[in-house]
Amino acid sequence: MSAVWSLGAGLLLLLLWVRHRGLEAVLVHHRWVFVCLFLLPLSILFDVYYQLRAWAVWRLHSAPRQHGQRVRHIQAQVREWKNEGSKRYMCTGRPGWLTVSLRVGKYKKTHKNIMINLMDVLEVDSERQVVRVEPLVTMGQLTAHLNPMGWTIPVVPELDDLTVGGLIMGTGIESSSHIYGLFQHTCVAYELVLADGSLVRCSPTENSDLFYAVPWSCGTLGFLVAAEIKMIPAKKYIKLHYEPVRGLQKICERFAEESKKKENSFVEGLVYSLDEAVIMTGVLTDEAQPKKINRIGNYYKPWFFKHVEKYLKADRTGIEYIPSRHYYHRHTRSIFWELQDIIPFGNNPIFRYLFGWMAPPKISLLKLTQGEAIRKLYEQHHVVQDMLVPMKSLEKSIQTFHADINVYPLWLCPFILPNNPGMVHPKGDEAELYVDIGAYGEPKTKHFEARASMRQMEKFVRSVHGFQMLYADCYMTREEFWDMFDGSLYHKLREQMNCKDAFPEVYDKICKAARH
Repeated sequence: MSAVWSLGAGLLLLLLWVRHRGLEAVLVHHRWVFVCLFLLPLSILFDVYYQLRAWAVWRLHSAPRQHGQRVRHIQAQVREWKNEGSKRYMCTGRPGWLTVSLRVGKYKKTHKNIMINLMDVLEVDSERQVVRVEPLVTMGQLTAHLNPMGWTIPVVPELDDLTVGGLIMGTGIESSSHIYGLFQHTCVAYELVLADGSLVRCSPTENSDLFYAVPWSCGTLGFLVAAEIKMIPAKKYIKLHYEPVRGLQKICERFAEESKKKENSFVEGLVYSLDEAVIMTGVLTDEAQPKKINRIGNYYKPWFFKHVEKYLKADRTGIEYIPSRHYYHRHTRSIFWELQDIIPFGNNPIFRYLFGWMAPPKISLLKLTQGEAIRKLYEQHHVVQDMLVPMKSLEKSIQTFHADINVYPLWLCPFILPNNPGMVHPKGDEAELYVDIGAYGEPKTKHFEARASMRQMEKFVRSVHGFQMLYADCYMTREEFWDMFDGSLYHKLREQMNCKDAFPEVYDKICKAARH
């Protein structure tokens, strides 16, 4: 009973403190209180529900049988929209707060919401080495499903909650992308419900224009209902080599050099200052030295970016063997390094051992509970951006990031960009090596102003024929946007498939200049 009384007294004192400070002030300046007491437990319940559901669906083999019925329900909703006179644009009925993007999708309130409850792995075809999935399958769900069967997918974008649909309609990348390209380049077919309610399959040999136009279109050509993704054999471990590098020119040279080596299964860089970085290269293996195995995904382990930084501080190289699934989701527990701004003591050993098993909080729940004050604070004083630039422009790009926003660490991830049709391709006729520069955190530049600073960066990215990931805040005008992206095939298909009355243009859906 004494424990119950102590807990009750503690909660009473907490409520009195919240009442004294004001709920909004607590949520803005002491957000960790709310996150630790409420969002972490709620996140666990979310995970348990979806894991049990996925297990039950697979055990009962209900997903393939119900998939056709669910798709027909989507088609019926689209036809109902047509019968109503096609007066509003359509969009998916998934609440905006459930998406990983930090952007608030206000269009959900004015558009016709089409409910798409498709979140199951449908088929694993070992002969074709292809897995067929529904669009709301997450990366955590997919790797948990495939790894015990001895399979994985070539590109496993980092965060557990990223969905197949989001990675196709937007984009996705991982440290294996220097071999396989972006997530879209590992897909072999899509199935979509179009504006007329018809169900269409597309691939490089079947409705190929649609196949190449779908990536980056953000759901403005049709509703994705299934995708087929390549599989590759999984191995138990990633043998990871850590190399601290100093001097910006040397960092860029070593990173480009390692990115060109096909014998490296994985290449990644973490830049901790303008002239300090750690470059990591990994290979898949089934053998490991027991004393060098690091199960970095265990809840009590240090956050990965902090673990990597130790090699920089000690100025030494190192080799570790990381279990494959731990490696694929190595930045998940700390949401890269975003969690340190939400729970400043989250990497403290005491916190990790007592509460680390509940982390991280769901990004969707963070969005749902952030409120207008926090949203504006993040918009003006926080950066979450991924810019894709040619490898040859890496040094100049890091200098520009440093001058305009001064956010560290920076995430470097190389990828090969093939010369395929669609919105994103190299300037020349050949495939080209690019790099994703990820900046997540609070800018340290004194003159930072969100709109002006980001427009300056967008201008630089356009000048080197780079691209901005569309999950993030985008400040470009319509002309600037279509200068960055090739809209020729996209606009042609929107005209051919009568999309103009059914879906907004991608620019109108994602750019701030169009939404405000």
